Amino acid sequence: MKQSLLDFRLKELQEIVKPSFRAKQIYGWLYHNYAQSYDEMSNIPKALKYELSEKYVVNPLKIVKKEISSDGTIKYLFELQDGKTVEAVWLKMKETLTDEAGEVIQEAKYTICVSTQVGCKVGCAFCLTAKGGFTRDLTAGEIVAQVVALKRDNDHKHNRMINIVYMGMGEPLDNLENLARAIEIFKESDGLSISGKRQTVSTSGLSSKIDKLGEMDLGVHIAISLHAVDDELRTELIPMNKAHNISSIIEAVKRFPIDTRKRVMFEYLVIKNKNDDIASAKKLIKLLSGIKAKVNLIYFNPYPGTEYERPDKSDMIAFQEYLVNHGLLCTIRDSKGIDISAACGQLKEQDEFSKAKTKGRE
Repeated sequence: MKQSLLDFRLKELQEIVKPSFRAKQIYGWLYHNYAQSYDEMSNIPKALKYELSEKYVVNPLKIVKKEISSDGTIKYLFELQDGKTVEAVWLKMKETLTDEAGEVIQEAKYTICVSTQVGCKVGCAFCLTAKGGFTRDLTAGEIVAQVVALKRDNDHKHNRMINIVYMGMGEPLDNLENLARAIEIFKESDGLSISGKRQTVSTSGLSSKIDKLGEMDLGVHIAISLHAVDDELRTELIPMNKAHNISSIIEAVKRFPIDTRKRVMFEYLVIKNKNDDIASAKKLIKLLSGIKAKVNLIYFNPYPGTEYERPDKSDMIAFQEYLVNHGLLCTIRDSKGIDISAACGQLKEQDEFSKAKTKGRE
């Protein structure tokens, strides 16, 4: 595979492209105009474009499929240069607000959920991505390209704010070097200028790498995929818990540099008759004691073949109310894209099944 221009920060591109002002022009084409090919870069000399094209691709992925939900959620399937596929999701978090005259007083707000790996090593029992195993890490450019592609496809101007969550396929901290590079590329003032505070890294709990991420001081938020309040259940759901148990995760979180105005997000996937009872809520309060925490309750999204079930709404509300009444900030995440392939890895799985079926007919 060729390296992508999206793998570089501006200073690095200026070391490759001379004179340096040409690098800045190219950077503008990449991040302000969302150029997908050298042909779109109209003010770049043909000789330079040819020279670069021999070594670098502009865009390392392409959209091969997308599903649009009635709530505005769009799920994308991308094909990489080696034919592997990954997913990303476009999420509308807030609607556009207008005044009585029809003037926009607040633009709609969006979040992009990106993948960091092809497949995943963690092997969570409830996750469809885990069923396909792990193939490889994504490069920084492949991570960045997902955001560029979604902003381009939705006509989202470069200077409009967007939030990024690393919650797609893969364990972000298992690909820490490329993750950190992508975070820095997103922060570039001459590029998309997405600050660290608008980027959230979600991890299943690699405690040692939580420490490493903290030492990098990238200014990002962290979200912990907790999902259980005791090691027995968490090991069932996340086998990696044997090496990184709940206690080690909590201690790593306490060491992580957090903006004093912010809270640490704990993601809690609620599964019917597994972790949706008040006894679990009581244990969760005790577990997070001393941490400025926010708990995000998430409905389990069933997929074909899973043994787990979506919890009842009444149990979700009771769980939330118990936490709130005992002083713990807690929200229930709205289920986005429930009418499409909402579960992580589902669109990829469907695509691969379709290909296999077609091949079998040949």
